[in-house]
Amino acid sequence: MLLARTWVGAWVAMRHGRAQFLPMLPRSGVWNEPERGDHLVKSKDLVRCGWARNPLSISYHDREWGVPVHNDRTLFEFLILEGAQAGLSWDTILRKRENYRAAFDRFDAEIVARYDRRKKAALLRNPGIVRNRLKIDSAIQNARSTLAVVEEFGSLDRYLWRFVDGRPRINAWKSMGQVPVRTAQSDAMSKDLGQRGFKFVGSTICYAFMQAVGMVNDHLVSCFRHPARR
Repeated sequence: MLLARTWVGAWVAMRHGRAQFLPMLPRSGVWNEPERGDHLVKSKDLVRCGWARNPLSISYHDREWGVPVHNDRTLFEFLILEGAQAGLSWDTILRKRENYRAAFDRFDAEIVARYDRRKKAALLRNPGIVRNRLKIDSAIQNARSTLAVVEEFGSLDRYLWRFVDGRPRINAWKSMGQVPVRTAQSDAMSKDLGQRGFKFVGSTICYAFMQAVGMVNDHLVSCFRHPARR
């Protein structure tokens, strides 16, 4: 990832090569969907991974990043948003995340898989999302591929977590520069997803996804969110 994409890109290049999802909280300050953790910490004295530098990224870092996800809809959401980010500032995607949820029926894969030309035309006119035809088409295709995976494996969760043998990989990095941009596991995931018809699933995207959904825990050992410190 080019550092010029966004300040998050700098984090990514140092971390694993790609930015993660930094969700926008609603005005109430309460994150209701999905509920992934209660570690929203306001203290400025805590040691965090270096990429968590503003309220949005700190909230995400403290509550979501590296927390295992086993909900199919949330997994599908991360797949779509990771692809939507390609070539753009990650802040752009963060500002649009709630718009994406509204536009894509809360990431219900069964509904998204049935989108027709009229719906695609509406999405291309929607200023709240990234109006890129290839990315919109890929989201619909990925929904269809997701349904096929669920039919074969029983759930998207069961399929995806196979690539880490069903349990999070806890790393012990001392600096951002040690964090890889891709791994053998992300390579395998990328290849298999591609063979199943998924789009925008390169290895670095897959590794970003794996970090986002807790398949890999890449909090630095100095970070208060590293498992060894909790």
